[in-house]
Amino acid sequence: MLDEYPFYPELTEAGKKQAQDLMDKFEKSLKEQALKIMSEITTDFYCNVLNEIESDHWVNYRSKIVNTLCDYKNKNNNSRDFDKIRMAIYRKHKPEIVKDLNQDLLDRITELEGELKEAYIAVYSR
Repeated sequence: MLDEYPFYPELTEAGKKQAQDLMDKFEKSLKEQALKIMSEITTDFYCNVLNEIESDHWVNYRSKIVNTLCDYKNKNNNSRDFDKIRMAIYRKHKPEIVKDLNQDLLDRITELEGELKEAYIAVYSR
């Protein structure tokens, strides 16, 4: 009785060819869609995600280094390193450093003069 209604009946040659053609067409379509999706994903990843990760990483790393170097209290922990860095920068860029420090002081004087004028106006304009 089971042989009368088999679960997987034998197909005719034409039926086998038709089934294989359908499977080949489905496989081709599936591969095309998968390639398209993978291309979109990798393009998005490389163009929109990866550069942000790398950029963010280096910005964080740079900030950490700059903050460490700017905190002169760290000199106590790494005094030889700080001495080497400070002296190397000073030797190589002494004229620019002196000029920048002088300009920083002049800018600060101008800023304080402005604050002093504002305070004077605030006190005496009443």
